[in-house]
Order: sequence, then structure tokens, then C-alpha cells
Amino acid sequence: MTVIPAVRYGLTVAALAVLTTGCGLAAELEREADPERTGAHPKPKASATGAPPPAVAATPAPTTPQGCPATGVTVSTGMVNAAMGLRAMPVTLTNCGAREQRLNGYPDVRVRDVNRARMDVTVLKGPEPITTLDDPGPHPVTLKPGESARSVFVWRYSAVDAASRSGSGVYVEIGPDAGADRQTVEPEGGLDIGDTGLLGTTAWQKVTD
Repeated sequence: MTVIPAVRYGLTVAALAVLTTGCGLAAELEREADPERTGAHPKPKASATGAPPPAVAATPAPTTPQGCPATGVTVSTGMVNAAMGLRAMPVTLTNCGAREQRLNGYPDVRVRDVNRARMDVTVLKGPEPITTLDDPGPHPVTLKPGESARSVFVWRYSAVDAASRSGSGVYVEIGPDAGADRQTVEPEGGLDIGDTGLLGTTAWQKVTD
């Protein structure tokens, strides 16, 4: 007869008890889950609203206001000032978009006649030798939405045929700087630049008034 030591016997009994209890617990859980013994498993309950949890919306990017070009800026020209053959015209660039605009230098300009053909006009960075005029020179300009910068265009009058408008810069394409998209404006009265062939500009300067 084999004698089981007391400690070993106790462990054996405890193990049998755990196995027995475990089987009974598993059976009880099965009865609770499926009292009819159909073998089907309960479906997870839907949320109180029956709808999936709302997705977290991404922060929308700033959009260009309606009526503002995709470039985010608009260009306009002011009244031409004339004095003894010298002409001066303010040009204003306004940030109409939702982001900051940065400038540093002179506008990029093309002059076209009444037929939209490009005129032989040399655009100068600075007003000289056409005239002596304060020019801030290239410097960083940051425009927040709604803010503006200004440049002044200067040229010398040359005879223009009033009927055909020959020699008149009817359409002027202006961009913030070289390589940027240009906008076409029609200055009142046009640029009576004729065959003088020179157009001076001043660097962009922030409008503070």
C-alpha cells in the first residue's frame, strides 16, 4: 500500500477542488449566457443612441474669402498726377485672403497697348533717371489680412493719339514680385508713355494711414 504524504495529499485534494469548481463555474456562466441552450452567443448591446461615436473633426484650413483671387491679393491703381510732363500713379496691393502675405522689393510689371500687345517699355527698379522720388528700397513687408502696401509708378508724358490710343498703356499687368501671378488693371486714362520707353517704380511699402 502506497502512503501519500499529508502535504502531497492536501495539494492533490486542493487541485481537484479547483478543477471541479472551475468546471462548475464555466457551466454556470454558460447557463446565464444561453439559458435555452441554443448555442448562440449574445450580441453586444448598441449604444444608447444607436449611432457610432462621432468622429473628431479636423481643424479646417483657412479659406480664401469669396471674391478674392486665389493669390490672396488684389491690385488697384489710383489717380494719375500730372505736372509739367511728369506722371505719377499710386498702386495699391491689398491682402484680401486669410493668410499673411510677404513682400520684399519691387512689383513685377508688364505694359500692354489697346490691342493687348506688349509695349516696349523698360520697367525700372527705382524712380531714377525719370525723376527724384523717395524710394524705401527693398525691405521685408508683412501684410496681415486686410492690410495693404503701396508702390508709385512714374513716367514721362509722350504724345498719344486720342482716337486710336496708340502709344497708351491701356492694360497694366502687376504682380507682387518677379515670378508671381500678375493681375491686369486698366488705369483711368491709361499710361501715356508713348515711345519714351521708361517706367519707374518704387519698392513696396506698407500703408499705415
